[in-house]
Amino acid sequence: MHIEVQYGDGKECVELPEENLGEIVHPKDLPPLDETAVLDGAFKNPLGSQTLEEFIKRAKDILVVINDATRPTPSGRILESMMSHFQGKSVNYIIATGMHRAPTEEEFKFIFGPVYDRVKDHVLVHDSKASETSFVGVSRNGTRLLLNRKVVDAHSIIVISSVEPHYFAGYTGGRKSFLPGVSAYETIEQNHKLALRLEAQSLKLKGNPVNEDMEDMAKALKDKRIFSVMVVLDKHHRICHASAGHLKRSWRAAIKKADEVFVVKLKRKADVVVAVTGFPYDIDLYQSQKALDNAKYAVRDGGVIILVSACRMGVGPDTFLNLLASANTPKDALEKISHTYKLGYHKAAKMAEIGLKCRMMAVTKLDPEIARKSHMEPVPTLQEAVDKAVRELGPRSKVTFIMDAVITVPKVQ
Repeated sequence: MHIEVQYGDGKECVELPEENLGEIVHPKDLPPLDETAVLDGAFKNPLGSQTLEEFIKRAKDILVVINDATRPTPSGRILESMMSHFQGKSVNYIIATGMHRAPTEEEFKFIFGPVYDRVKDHVLVHDSKASETSFVGVSRNGTRLLLNRKVVDAHSIIVISSVEPHYFAGYTGGRKSFLPGVSAYETIEQNHKLALRLEAQSLKLKGNPVNEDMEDMAKALKDKRIFSVMVVLDKHHRICHASAGHLKRSWRAAIKKADEVFVVKLKRKADVVVAVTGFPYDIDLYQSQKALDNAKYAVRDGGVIILVSACRMGVGPDTFLNLLASANTPKDALEKISHTYKLGYHKAAKMAEIGLKCRMMAVTKLDPEIARKSHMEPVPTLQEAVDKAVRELGPRSKVTFIMDAVITVPKVQ
């Protein structure tokens, strides 16, 4: 069988005997919808809120919270549908970078798409270490909640995000635009430390301490005027659902659709799982790690996960890599993390946990030495990686392909 997977701007190909093929997993394929009609319907039929038109009419000034380029959110297309309502209003935009770096010029164009030239003079970028913040409370887990002052001072806030499974927050979207989106570094660090707990996992919200912090941040803003726009994208990054209005209600509605699209049932665990990381998550190793985390649900103990990611911008925040590189084995890494924590160590812990369960290979444009420091074996091509894994695990080994592994959560029946 000839199988092609996405790799940067090109493809990686594998020839695989049919008897070795496990399953090929995609987010579900849905018929395309009229995106403008879907958005307009959400704006006019909000959940627990005024319509978008009524919300904007009463706004003295508006701050729109936008995801950065590490998310596929079609913010520009959504804003294009809103622009007619903004006439005569003071509107600014803030990029919810969380702990990420500021966008490049190319990434700004990706984020804002067709409206970039109209909005670029009104765009702010959150800097978790430098932006002025205000203290808004303490979460039930003891996290000090510090939020960008521009957000706290805004009269009216519009939140735009997309919703998909997230490997330790349960799901993206909703409250996540505030924490980590526009929170202080101190707050993000305390929150992400909670990702070390077993309850912090994909699809889980109740009892998930990371989600609890995020929800407590949103509750601290309960008296603010907020209009939420939550979308779910299909595997082609087309909008297949939009819900709007109240922050939590619109987010919860989007979660139901996200489960339909991104949670995929498997017949059995495979010996080898190929975890393909698509755009924009293939930006760096820090983001691509999420593909490994989802793939762990599909691989048997002692099996192999093969990460396929271009890692276009390299490693990303390197705290997690430094920690992994300082440890001889995944077990050693977890031991070190148990004694001390820095922001980014949660990522190292998740990778180390996978390393205890199975082997990891990497088909990537990273320096091979960086892959080795991450306790992954670098392999030049996907064909070589699959051949090697099957050769080592046995000729009857089953190979499963997860084609968009960052946002696809496999569930074994």
